[in-house]
Amino acid sequence: MMRYNSLSDFLKTAPGTLSKGPVALIFVEDLVEVDATIRHHLKLGFVEIVLFAPEELALPMDLSETVHRVLYSLNRPNALSAAVNAVIAAAEPIWLYYCYNAEFLFYPFCETRSVGEMLAFHTEERRDALLSYVIDLYAADLVTYPNAVSLAEAHLDKSGYYALARPDDIGHPKERQLDFFGGLRWRFEEHVPVPKRKIDRISLFRAAKGLQLFEDHTFSDQEYNTYSCPWHHNITAAICSFRTAKALKTNAGSTFDIQNFKWHNSTEFQWHSQQLLDLGLMEPGQWF
Repeated sequence: MMRYNSLSDFLKTAPGTLSKGPVALIFVEDLVEVDATIRHHLKLGFVEIVLFAPEELALPMDLSETVHRVLYSLNRPNALSAAVNAVIAAAEPIWLYYCYNAEFLFYPFCETRSVGEMLAFHTEERRDALLSYVIDLYAADLVTYPNAVSLAEAHLDKSGYYALARPDDIGHPKERQLDFFGGLRWRFEEHVPVPKRKIDRISLFRAAKGLQLFEDHTFSDQEYNTYSCPWHHNITAAICSFRTAKALKTNAGSTFDIQNFKWHNSTEFQWHSQQLLDLGLMEPGQWF
C-alpha cells in the first residue's frame, strides 16, 4: 500500500496510479463497512482503488497492502467534488468511478464479467459516461441495527421510483437527461433537502481535459449527463447504498421520527445483479 498525507501528495504519483483504469475512488464518511466496500470493488476488477479516509480508520493487513490510502476529510464544503476534479485533472483519459463507504456497485452480469470488460464494451458504444441509480439499502430491524446497516438483513424498495424532465436554463427539457427519484429520499423527503433528493449519479466516467464534477453529481460536459446515446439504450448501473439510511438514523432531526424503514414495497436484497435487472433498477442495453 501507498499512504499519502494529503491529496496533493497523492497527485504527485498520478502518472503511475492514474494511467490505467478503471480506478475506483472510495470516500470514507464514517467507519461503517469500509472493509466490505473495498472488498466488493476489488472483486469487480478495478485496477486501482484509492481510499480517501480519515486517520482513525484501521484496515486489515491484506487491504492495507492493496489500496492507495489518502488522508482526507469530507467535513468541508465541496470536499468530494474538489477531490474528484483534482484526480480528473491529473489522470490520463481513463475510466474513473467514485462512491462512499457502505456503497456497492452493481452492473448487469457483474457476477461473471469484470468492470473492465463492461467499460470496454461501453467505450465501443462511443460512450464516455455511465449513469447509475443510487438504490437505498436499509436494515429490516432498527432495534438490532440502530444505524440501519446490516449486510445480512439488507432490504430495498422494489417500487416507488420515477423520473422527471431535467430543465435547462430557460425551462426546456434537456435532451436525454432526466432527474430520478425514489427510495428513502422520496419516502422521507421531509427530512431530505431538495437538492439531495435525486438518486441519479454519473459514477463511472472517462477523465477528460477540463471536465468538472459538480456537487449534484452532474458534469460540465452535458453529454456525460445523458442516460443513453441517441440511437439506442445503453448500460446503466446501480449503487446499492446504506448512506441515506445511515444519515436518517444518525441525524438528530430525523432519527426519532423513524421507527422502521420497512413498508409494503420492501423486499430482501439478494446481492445479485439479476434482482436489480428484474426490478428495472438498471438496464443492460446491448450488453448481453
